Amino acid sequence: MSSPEIQTDTTPKRDDIGVVASGSTVDIDEIAFFAKIADEWWDATGPFKPLHELNPTRLAYIRNCLVDRFKLKASSLKPLKGIKILDIGCGGGLLSEPLARMGADMTSVDASERNIKVAALHSQRSGLAIDYRCTTAEALADSGAKFDVVINMEVIEHVADVGLFLNACRNLVKADGVMLVSTLNRTVKSLLMAKIGAEYILRWLPKGAHDWDKFITPDEMVAHLSSADFDTLDMTGFVFSPIRWDWRLDPGDLDVGYATFAAPKKPA
Repeated sequence: MSSPEIQTDTTPKRDDIGVVASGSTVDIDEIAFFAKIADEWWDATGPFKPLHELNPTRLAYIRNCLVDRFKLKASSLKPLKGIKILDIGCGGGLLSEPLARMGADMTSVDASERNIKVAALHSQRSGLAIDYRCTTAEALADSGAKFDVVINMEVIEHVADVGLFLNACRNLVKADGVMLVSTLNRTVKSLLMAKIGAEYILRWLPKGAHDWDKFITPDEMVAHLSSADFDTLDMTGFVFSPIRWDWRLDPGDLDVGYATFAAPKKPA
C-alpha cells in the first residue's frame, strides 16, 4: 500500500474540506477552521494538546461502558476484539488508534480530507488497520452501514443541525448497539473555562475553536437523543484539576465537559 500524501499548504481548499450536500450537518466554516491545523494532530504540545491530555480519560469511559454493555473481558489486552466501531469526526485519529489497539474493528470518518490523510498516514506508520474515509454521517447512513458502536466525541457542538446529525447516527447503530457522545455544557463555568480560559488565557486551543452558543446542556442532550430514538443510559463529567493537572471522570460534575452513553429505544 502506498503512503497517502499530506498537503503542506495550510490554506483549506474545497477538496480539503469536502463538498457540503443539501441537508448535510457539516458546518463548512468549522471544517475549514480545523483543516488549517490538521497536520498538528499528533503534536502533543501543539493546538490539540488538550485532547492528548484528555484522551486517557475519554478512552477509560468508552472502554468501561463497552466492556460492561457487551460483557467483555476487562482484563484482556484486546477487550474490544470483534466490536465494530464507527468514530465520527475522527480528526487525526487520536481515539481511533488506541481503540484499534484494544482490538476494535475501526471505521473512522471525517468531513476534512486533510484530516483523513494525516490520520491514515499516522495509522499506517503505527501498523494499525483502520478504515479511514472522508465522508459524513449522513452519507454513511445512506449507504446502509451499521455498527455495534458509534462514537462522536467533541463533535456535536460543531455540527450545523444537531437533530439531523443524531438521526443519522441512529441509522448507523445496530438495534442492539450503543452510542457515546461527549460535548460541552452551556454554563457560565464552561464559558470561563472552555472558551475564555482555554482559548484566550491559557491558549490551549486556537481562538475561535468553540462557539459557546452551540454548547449543549445535559437536559438538551437527553431531549435530542430521545427525539432521535435513543435512551440515555449514563452521563458523566470530564473534570480537570488545575492542582493535580489531570482529568478525572465525575458523574456529579457536568458543568463543563461531559459524556453520554445511549442506546436505541426498545420497541414498546
